[in-house]
Amino acid sequence: MSAKKGGSAATTHLVRLLVPAGKASPSPPVGPALGQRGVKSIDFCKQFNDRTKHFTPGVPIRALITVNPDRSFSFLVKSPPTSWLLLQALGQEKGSSRPSHVTIGELSVKHVFEIAAVKLQDPGHEDMTHEAMCSRVIAQARNMGIDIVY
Repeated sequence: MSAKKGGSAATTHLVRLLVPAGKASPSPPVGPALGQRGVKSIDFCKQFNDRTKHFTPGVPIRALITVNPDRSFSFLVKSPPTSWLLLQALGQEKGSSRPSHVTIGELSVKHVFEIAAVKLQDPGHEDMTHEAMCSRVIAQARNMGIDIVY
């Protein structure tokens, strides 16, 4: 007769979702991700759509949802992914399939600085310098086949 030790009933769960701004609905991916943790997805959708109403509808927004043991939740809304911002600045749909061989376009340093300023507003980047964030954005751009013009 063995008893289970250290049950998962008293732990919090972290759920990461990428949801279009102002268009969250209980359908996948939101519904299944929250439903299996016992959270009513319609409550999250109402709060998320309310918090993201100042964004352009359809912009992908990252949400970090913390689900507590009593099935309550809290969430952080972050900025759109760097890759999406780079592609929007370039006017492309997707990155290069062979980034080191084929480039899809060029961006100026001005665009990189603007994207880095948006990314610095995210929670967790308070201690990062603007220069360090710019180097991350440049690295992401190179990995997507985008040349940076100095």
